[in-house]
Amino acid sequence: MIRERVLITGGAAGIGAACADRCEADGFEAVVIDRVGSGFIADLSDAEETTKALDQALTGGPITRLINNVGVVVPAGAAEQSIEELELAWSLNVRCAMQCMQALLPGMQVAGFGRIVNMSSRAALGKELRTAYSATKAALIGMTRVWALELGRHGITANAIGPGPIRTELFNRANPPDSPRTRAIVESVPVKRVGTPEDIAHAVSYFLDSRSGFVTGQVLYVCGGMTVGVAGV
Repeated sequence: MIRERVLITGGAAGIGAACADRCEADGFEAVVIDRVGSGFIADLSDAEETTKALDQALTGGPITRLINNVGVVVPAGAAEQSIEELELAWSLNVRCAMQCMQALLPGMQVAGFGRIVNMSSRAALGKELRTAYSATKAALIGMTRVWALELGRHGITANAIGPGPIRTELFNRANPPDSPRTRAIVESVPVKRVGTPEDIAHAVSYFLDSRSGFVTGQVLYVCGGMTVGVAGV
């Protein structure tokens, strides 16, 4: 039996790896592009490497589901954020997502079906020390809405996930469990815990489902309630 394929950028660790595992559990074949791991190896901040990896991934046939997960955080104050950091964030967080969509789109159009999930962030609503990150994650939301409007007639949906604080290896390094700052983060979450990569993968699974065809152009904040009172109604 031929399994439907899902392309996951940055799927070797953290949220991306949890999404890959969930896709396999849901019966899909997870196709991963990352700098490390057992999938297709590429530096997705480089457009040429991204093209080569996408070409390799598509040699196995069309891919009608896409999780644009890869991203980079470059923390800095507004006065200190460098142009080089902004360009890196733009290339990895935004350009890569559009490039992947465009590569998979012909196959989706032929199939009359597609599912695109863009990994945005709660930081798109604004967060200190996140000029480049917030700007690019907000850009992903804008692209999601445009794609929903343009691609819906082809049976293709586009939605975004906005994770809150998620306990990945990167989060743990920056936020030791016993530090006052980490405790303050946890206390700010209405459900009084930090999220897990599996929490995000569960939300992604819903958007990827063939039965979710009447939901498009939406942003789902998976944040334990942190966006209540912040995000618009």
